[in-house]
Amino acid sequence: MVAIAVAAGITTPLTFPLFPGFRRSSRSSQLRMSQKAGHGVITGKFELRPPPYPLDALEPHMSRSTFEYHWGKHHRAYVDNLNKQIAGTELTGKTLEDVIVATYNSGNLLPPFNNAAQVWNHDFFWESMKPGGGGKPSGEILDLINRDFGSFEEFAKEFKTAAATQFGSGWAWLVYKDKDKKLAVVQSPNAVNPLVLDQVPLLTVDVWEVINQKFSVVHSLRR
Repeated sequence: MVAIAVAAGITTPLTFPLFPGFRRSSRSSQLRMSQKAGHGVITGKFELRPPPYPLDALEPHMSRSTFEYHWGKHHRAYVDNLNKQIAGTELTGKTLEDVIVATYNSGNLLPPFNNAAQVWNHDFFWESMKPGGGGKPSGEILDLINRDFGSFEEFAKEFKTAAATQFGSGWAWLVYKDKDKKLAVVQSPNAVNPLVLDQVPLLTVDVWEVINQKFSVVHSLRR
């Protein structure tokens, strides 16, 4: 799955201040962003977003059964559990990004955080891939990759290494560090994402569930 994300290039319609689609504001030294990407900012009861392409669109890299299982079962469970956790609380009506920042609680995680962050992470993950993706990106993002990593090939190597060496459940990300004014590859454990780390996410890969689900789904079907 690492190869999928790298091969897809930078496909998510993002910016800050590089690409349109993100809004940045500051609150208590936290970086808050709202990914619009044609869907609008979601508030109130959260819903499972449909994938941005058909379930078989990523084959042979990700099978339809794997995608359907990952999105239709796990991603849906995060949405359903989040709605249960915030029902009747002061978090009702807030954006998903606000729920994530509030429940991260400076690292002292509150119960809704994991489900909220995983909903956002998976939405972003699906947007980080596209059917027929591959090769180098172009324009300003390629210029920044060349500047900060030396070449696209060096970036891809670093991104793959970050994904392969993340212990247990977690994510590998290409981010823009506002403080340093540069791109970087980072890892995050479990549901933690760049929204709570003063970083702007540009690309991600789920380094645990996809690989393991691919095995488990294929294994169960063969049985």
